[in-house]
Amino acid sequence: MSSNPAIFDRKLLRLRQARAQALGPETFLIDRIAEELGERLSAVLRQFDRAADVSTPTDAVRRVLAASGKAATVIGGVDAISDEEVLSFAESSLDLAVSALALQFVNDLPGTLIQIRRALKPDGLLLAALLGGDTLIELREAFAEAEAEIEGGISPRVAPFADVRVLGALLQRAGFALPVVDSDRLTVRYDSAFDLMKDLRRMGATNILLERRRSPLKRATLAKMAEIYAKRFADIDGRLRATFEVVWLSGWAPHDSQQRPLKPGTATQRLADALGSKEISTGEKAGK
Repeated sequence: MSSNPAIFDRKLLRLRQARAQALGPETFLIDRIAEELGERLSAVLRQFDRAADVSTPTDAVRRVLAASGKAATVIGGVDAISDEEVLSFAESSLDLAVSALALQFVNDLPGTLIQIRRALKPDGLLLAALLGGDTLIELREAFAEAEAEIEGGISPRVAPFADVRVLGALLQRAGFALPVVDSDRLTVRYDSAFDLMKDLRRMGATNILLERRRSPLKRATLAKMAEIYAKRFADIDGRLRATFEVVWLSGWAPHDSQQRPLKPGTATQRLADALGSKEISTGEKAGK
């Protein structure tokens, strides 16, 4: 059992995702990410026999994989994986694992990454996208200031998305070789903060924090939040900015064919020679 503290209400997440489907899902963000995932995979010069989609909320990633022909078989998806914290993949059964906008809601992300790495065959690839720490920074600031002013305190309303450097360390901790982490910032513009919140509801991405305030949001607080948001984060045309930071993770299950860093002391050329400079021995002072 994981020793990590629970942050997200996973049962509520599924209920919110089901509500989004009933309302008519807003998919512009996940569709864009799925398209980029396909572009990133196209740069990998190999085919994958068996791939798994780890809980992407829609079929966007699976559609891109099918169209690309990069994977012979694709399994998984949010309907097939009941809990990405306890994956059922057999050890060394996958050549490729992909995921979009799912892993940021995992309580034990290190444990999930370890499970994915074990499920990959040697030289198998993980490619995943999740929301990063700057996501919805405008909404967080507006809500925090409004609650502090109207209610005299702040309650958690937006998930604490992970930092890029932390995610890179998690990949290494999970045993991935050649880990790479990078991020993109997408700015989406809205007529009002309420339009943004409507989109979040239709994405199934509203508040699922276990420590969320259970009492209904006060109308005065909501109105103050919208006022602050419009005053602080509006463009010259009056439309409001909302930031989505998308963090990309990639890593390979270790294999003997992969490049490895040289061991200390095994270099065949001195750094000074490569730089065309004079090497100064220990204790010798450089001339002025």
